[in-house]
Amino acid sequence: MNALPPRPRSHVVILGGGFTGAAVALHLARQPVRPSITVVEPRPFLGGGLAYSSEEPSHRVNVPASRMNLLPDEPEHFSRWLAHDGEAGRDPESQWRNGDIFPRRRVFARYVAEQLKDHLDNGTIRHVREHGLEVRRGADGWTVTTSGQSIAADILVLAMTHPSPDIPAALKPLAGARGFVADVYFADALGSIAADASVLIVGSGLTSADTVAELDRRGHRGRILAVSRHGLRSRGHPQLRGQPFGDFASTPAATALGLLENIRSTLAAADAGGVNWQSVFDQLRLQGPAIWSALTPDERTRLVRRLRAFWDVHRFRIAPQVEAVLERRHAERTYDNIAASLVASNRHGDRLAVNLRRRGERQIEALHFDVVINTTGPAHGKALQTNPVLRSLCDAELIHIDRHGLGIETALDSRAVGPEGELVPGLFVAGPLARGTFGELMGLPEVARHAQTVASQIEAQLGAQSAIEVAR
Repeated sequence: MNALPPRPRSHVVILGGGFTGAAVALHLARQPVRPSITVVEPRPFLGGGLAYSSEEPSHRVNVPASRMNLLPDEPEHFSRWLAHDGEAGRDPESQWRNGDIFPRRRVFARYVAEQLKDHLDNGTIRHVREHGLEVRRGADGWTVTTSGQSIAADILVLAMTHPSPDIPAALKPLAGARGFVADVYFADALGSIAADASVLIVGSGLTSADTVAELDRRGHRGRILAVSRHGLRSRGHPQLRGQPFGDFASTPAATALGLLENIRSTLAAADAGGVNWQSVFDQLRLQGPAIWSALTPDERTRLVRRLRAFWDVHRFRIAPQVEAVLERRHAERTYDNIAASLVASNRHGDRLAVNLRRRGERQIEALHFDVVINTTGPAHGKALQTNPVLRSLCDAELIHIDRHGLGIETALDSRAVGPEGELVPGLFVAGPLARGTFGELMGLPEVARHAQTVASQIEAQLGAQSAIEVAR
């Protein structure tokens, strides 16, 4: 009796090869029975993405290296790699006064790329350096159309992370104007800014802080004004890190207001006990899934709308090297951060005029700048319209935006949910696009764990399919 031919390996195609996509690919490649893996990513290497592809020396990881990792089960993996690589010696400024190391972002990208290298070399992972254009579902799986080919897939993973930022409505008259920077992530976006230029930065989060640090590194000494609705600047790290403090999971709050009251009382208890506020937010981050899952959909929406800005500036802290630049510039009176709303803008000769209203005031101020920089962050809510792959899936009524406007509606097993509430077989969502379901999925440790979970869920699905075929 002739033996049956070996069953062809299932093919998993991952769309997006930044940190999320690279982590899913690596965990799939480490499975005992691994599928064929293809990652569609136009950048020259996997793992960098928007965040870690920067070549700018002032752009550093915003948490200590000891808390960054590709492998959740090996918490010291990146730190050991750093020590072996000798990066601290080449970049002595990476080590802060308390001993924490904040390497340049491109260093972390190199670390991720090295973990993937053997799998790429032996063909377990294939990197297609092209743009994804369209996805179609057929009877036997999926067809991904890229800028150069069509790729058949049994399982598809959506791992795109950061769409381009949207231009605020009040700044749209400046689009295309000299001196207006719509997206700081474009190559050398700040390279032509004069040292004495007056600069308006719209936004006051991590990207805004990085922009100030880069301008300063380039020799800029002019006035910088950062504007955001709440005027909240990203906070820094404590000089001495403590253990996570508080308990938000044993009896999680059922409302956004209840959660806020719990946070305030825990912060008061921490202060009375000599514990820094960062330890409270570290606990909130760790217990984020339990907190998020305890809230009803309406309360989650209320939390996002009313408290997200306050959460972001405490949760997404800036590297101390960057914080030091902001503090110095503020002391020199060449940097300020205010709460204001944009009203209108226009070109005024060689300068850019922006009308704004400070928070709590009625009067509109007309200010003039040489440069206006948009750092409002990725337009996650518009990802389904701006990304051609996601748009094709949306047009086919296979995915839709979650009710909180954070990404794609996703089930607890990380599969996409169709507009009628049905699970879409073979379509998984990894990383920040799934945060409407899982809550905190923007920080690297959380994304790493979710990538590992998605890989395990894919392995389980493929195993179940194989068992059914054997039974037949």
